[in-house]
Amino acid sequence: MPYEKVLIVDDDESVRWVLQKALEKESIELAFATDAAQALERIKEGDIAVVLMDIRMPGMTGLEALREIKKQDNSPEVIIMTAQATMQNAIEAMRQGAFEYITKPFDLDEVTILARKALDVRRLSMEVTTLRSEVREKYEGELIGNTPLMQELYKTIGKVAETDATVLIQGESGTGKELVSRAIHYHSKRSGHPFIAVNSAAIPSELLESELFGHEKGAFTGAIARKIGKFEAAAGGTLFLDEIGDMSSQLQAKLLRVLQEHEFERVGSVEPIKTDVRVIAATHQNLEKAVREKKFREDLFYRLNVIQISVPPLRKRKDDIVPLAEYFMRRYQSGQGRNHELTLETEKILRSYDWPGNVRELENAIQRAVILSAGHTISPDTLPPQIFKPKEGIPLSFENFLEEKIADLVDRMGGLDSGDIYSLVVQKVEKPLLSLVLKKTEGNQVRAANLLGINRNTLRKKMKELRIQFPLIKRKE
Repeated sequence: MPYEKVLIVDDDESVRWVLQKALEKESIELAFATDAAQALERIKEGDIAVVLMDIRMPGMTGLEALREIKKQDNSPEVIIMTAQATMQNAIEAMRQGAFEYITKPFDLDEVTILARKALDVRRLSMEVTTLRSEVREKYEGELIGNTPLMQELYKTIGKVAETDATVLIQGESGTGKELVSRAIHYHSKRSGHPFIAVNSAAIPSELLESELFGHEKGAFTGAIARKIGKFEAAAGGTLFLDEIGDMSSQLQAKLLRVLQEHEFERVGSVEPIKTDVRVIAATHQNLEKAVREKKFREDLFYRLNVIQISVPPLRKRKDDIVPLAEYFMRRYQSGQGRNHELTLETEKILRSYDWPGNVRELENAIQRAVILSAGHTISPDTLPPQIFKPKEGIPLSFENFLEEKIADLVDRMGGLDSGDIYSLVVQKVEKPLLSLVLKKTEGNQVRAANLLGINRNTLRKKMKELRIQFPLIKRKE
């Protein structure tokens, strides 16, 4: 279990031994350090919940170390020990955030009770932090939709959430598979414990094993400290494995063992670690086809596919498009000081588009529209060009016009990786702009420079560089 260890920090070996014997009787997992510097390094490994630390040690004092510990995020609880029971030490320890202050010689039963109390407080603190984070994420990304397909999905989530069965969620990219997994977790008996998501496709295969199972110090080059893996971090809760179809065959075998035996080893260790985690997997791939093609383990597929949930693409639930758009509109207009509305034409265009990128594409389109809209309405010309294709005679907005023209230019140059597109676009815009302003000002360079907001000498330099020929105005006598 993560965050369950007590770190004993004292340069006196006899004190460490006495505390070890007392706390091990209570089945408390321990770690040790002989000075403050060593303790700070040990805490970085991420599994220390409580620190029992002496004040007087070689080098950094316990109070100095306490200050450093409390600077860290999610810092462990610290119990200060000292043989010098001065008022100054007591006040300073509590002021710096110590959990408690005890004096030597101490009663071992009292120390044991105090360590247990600190562990309980630490555990509750971590759970509150996790729940706050998850509740915030939940309300920032809830499932939206009232179509029959979504109603069926909600019913399935309700039934599945009551069990501890492994779930396989299938659906196209951008349909909201992670949101479905979160909904299952929040409505389950595990909701008070962590929900942790891992995207198997986003992490290199050689690092994914360490990410999932953790590693010991020195297990490989760069492993400078022990690392807690996601299976340990998600203890008692839910681990969501996204894009499971991209996992290597070697990791598939290890995941199968975890699902079967409910235990694993950290990289670089042979010590088995028991795990109580519900696994929810997701993929946009056809895993049954991958099994037939020997690209995915058949035994793992059946272990994951205890309950299968299919998330419908957005094009199959057209009536949810406008409610979703309005939801995203409310999210992205906050802080702008105005409320936006979709025009009837915009709603029509949104419903007629097939949304190959599904809900994620719709969210991006609405965010863009909110940013580009000048007033309170979301008009069609604020939508991306691939969604809004205006009929002949209906002018594009300036931004859409530029976007379309630049896209054509990029295509002609063979993509974004070839040619100096930036310079070319600037040249293409700069010359006609200067020529037009000079024409409007009848060649008056002073007026033209003022309109452009540049120096007259800069204008003349640009005219020379771009070979813009324009006669000077002769003043009337």
